[in-house]
Amino acid sequence: MQKIAVGYVRYSSANQREESIEAQIRMINEYAAREGYVIKEYYADHACSGTSSTKRKEFLRLMEDAKKGLFQTVLVHKLDRFSRNRYESLHYKFHLKKCNVKLVSVLERLDESPESIILESVIEGTSEFYSMNLAREVRKGMTQSALAANILEESHHSDFQ
Repeated sequence: MQKIAVGYVRYSSANQREESIEAQIRMINEYAAREGYVIKEYYADHACSGTSSTKRKEFLRLMEDAKKGLFQTVLVHKLDRFSRNRYESLHYKFHLKKCNVKLVSVLERLDESPESIILESVIEGTSEFYSMNLAREVRKGMTQSALAANILEESHHSDFQ
């Protein structure tokens, strides 16, 4: 019996490049060939954060197609491509399970062992931390740049008075 799978690929921001999607597809294709999967379709979200599913149209379409029984497995490059929000990840993995669809990360070799439960939790928590910490650091940098610009403006303005 053929193992029918789909791939889900995503990159987070407009600052990233399309090659990110191509690299994910290449890794998924290599895994599928090695493991005997037939990939029926790819769902790709471009410049969409993994912290929320609301703007990921292809991700939501994938979830709808899972209900229809169109495939048995979703292949992702890494779990952080699926989600960077541990609560959403749990919600959507439960949805897939109810649809008899398995989620497989081609780089993070997880199985049904008790150790994989812990490892998956750590991976998901780390992904969410990375995203939240990066947002905080970007805000901090933007604030510092704005303050520096304001100081320069005030200094420049006082030179002319």
